[in-house]
Amino acid sequence: NKQHAEALSYFLSNHDITTKVTYDVSQSISDLQKKEVDCVILDMGIPDKNAYITLETIKKTEGLENLPIIIFTGKHLSKGEESRIKQYADSIVVKTAHSYQRILDEAGLFLHLVEEKETGNKNKNPFSERLGGLYEVLNNKTVLIADDDVRNIFSLTKALEKHKMKVLAATDGREALQILKDNPLVDIVLMDMMMPEMDGYESTKEIRKIPAYKHLPVLAVTAKAMMGDREKCIAAGASDYISKPVDIDQLISLLRVWLYDKV
Repeated sequence: NKQHAEALSYFLSNHDITTKVTYDVSQSISDLQKKEVDCVILDMGIPDKNAYITLETIKKTEGLENLPIIIFTGKHLSKGEESRIKQYADSIVVKTAHSYQRILDEAGLFLHLVEEKETGNKNKNPFSERLGGLYEVLNNKTVLIADDDVRNIFSLTKALEKHKMKVLAATDGREALQILKDNPLVDIVLMDMMMPEMDGYESTKEIRKIPAYKHLPVLAVTAKAMMGDREKCIAAGASDYISKPVDIDQLISLLRVWLYDKV
């Protein structure tokens, strides 16, 4: 996922870690063989056959057997998945609100980065600032929540306001479109895909027809976690996907991925 990779690269580069992003397995192996890489972060999203093949290929390539590999995944793994991945990888980090800090800590171990001790060095920024404003990314950003269940709106609003986000709410697709027209400075949309009247799929398609919102981040929220669901959401115009019940930590991570470059 290009957006996820660029966000992670941005935060790591703010900690003086040089990054190279590749989206192709063969290209990755080629780059690794140049001996310029000290650590690999493999974003598996949801572990599948290709992800395991990538891991096996790296570890079976001469000269790369001992290269540290950190797995970055969007789902909590079963014990079977975890044990299989650990045959090849040195560390597993699940995408949550704290995952960038975890990734940095893990990469730091492998790269032998030494954290500055608290010696009163005035020239060093505090840790949170060196993470590229990680903790300020959501400040004063406006999110539109479209969900026909007011209980979901209430719980999400409460969680997001703790991160100093401004929240607008709609209980159906038509209302969401009207709120967007009335509030052109909305930064991101959380779209429940299974609303009555105008559902999230139709609403998202309508949003994409408006030139000003062609690139507006729309995160699809659905109760289903079935194969093909994500593809259906993306086909409708959604930028990314999260399933219910919404894990707040994972939602915060996802919001940061899509809003980091709007700081």
